[in-house]
Amino acid sequence: MEVKGIIFDVNGTLTDIHTNEGHDEIYRILSNVLSYQGIVLEPHVVKDLYFQIMKEQRAAHDGRHPEFDAIGIFHTILTQYATDFTRGLSPQKLEQLPRLLAETYRAASRFRLQPYPGVVDTIRRLHQNYHLAIVSDGQTAYAVPELNAIGLAGYFDPIIISGDVGVRKPHERLFTDALTAMKMTPSEVLFVGNDMYRDVYGAKRVGMTTVFCKSNQGLAEKEGVKPDYIIYQFPELLNAIRFFEGR
Repeated sequence: MEVKGIIFDVNGTLTDIHTNEGHDEIYRILSNVLSYQGIVLEPHVVKDLYFQIMKEQRAAHDGRHPEFDAIGIFHTILTQYATDFTRGLSPQKLEQLPRLLAETYRAASRFRLQPYPGVVDTIRRLHQNYHLAIVSDGQTAYAVPELNAIGLAGYFDPIIISGDVGVRKPHERLFTDALTAMKMTPSEVLFVGNDMYRDVYGAKRVGMTTVFCKSNQGLAEKEGVKPDYIIYQFPELLNAIRFFEGR
C-alpha cells in the first residue's frame, strides 16, 4: 500500500478530553452572560432550552446520524428572547454572540484537555511526508480552537467537523468529503480513530484502511467490525504505517 494521506479523529484519539454538559455551573454562567445581553433567563431555563432546541434540530434532519449546531442553538435563544436592550447592541456584537456563547458553553463544560503522550511529536513527523486531515464529531466553535490549544493548529487540511455538515460519524459523507478535499482515493489513505463503530466501521465502509487507537474513550468493540491495525500508544502509528507500506 502506498500511504499518501492520513485522516484522524480528534477527541479520544489525539486529545484526552473530559467534559460534563450536565454540570449546573455551565448554565449559571450562560445565564449570567445572557443577562449582559439584555436576556434574563434562570439557569434551569437556559439548560432546558439548550437541550430542547438540540432535540428539535436533530428531529428536523430527515437522514441518518443527525448532528446538532451549537451556534444555531444560541442564535435561536437570542432571537426568541431578545429584548429592546438586545436589539440595541451593535450589529457586530450581535453577529458574534452565538459563537461566543457556544465557546462559553464549551469552556464551562470542559474539565480536561491535553494531547495524549507522543501525539504532538508524531504529528509533526508525519506532516513532513503525508497529507494529514481531520474528520471529527463536534462543533467548529470549539474543535478548531482546541486543536490550537494543544499545539496542533496548521497540520491538517481539511478539517471536517460534523456540526458543519449536519451528520455524525459513521455517516459516509464526512469521510468522502475529506477524501474529495484531499484529492485522494480511499486506497491511498489511512483512518486513525478510537471508536470501533464511528471511526473504524465508518471509514471501512468507504474503503479506507483503518488503525484503531486504543484509548480511555470510545467504543472498543463492535460486532463484525475489525480494524486493520491496533495501536496502544500513539507513536506506534509509525509502526503501523511501515507495516502497511511494506505489504
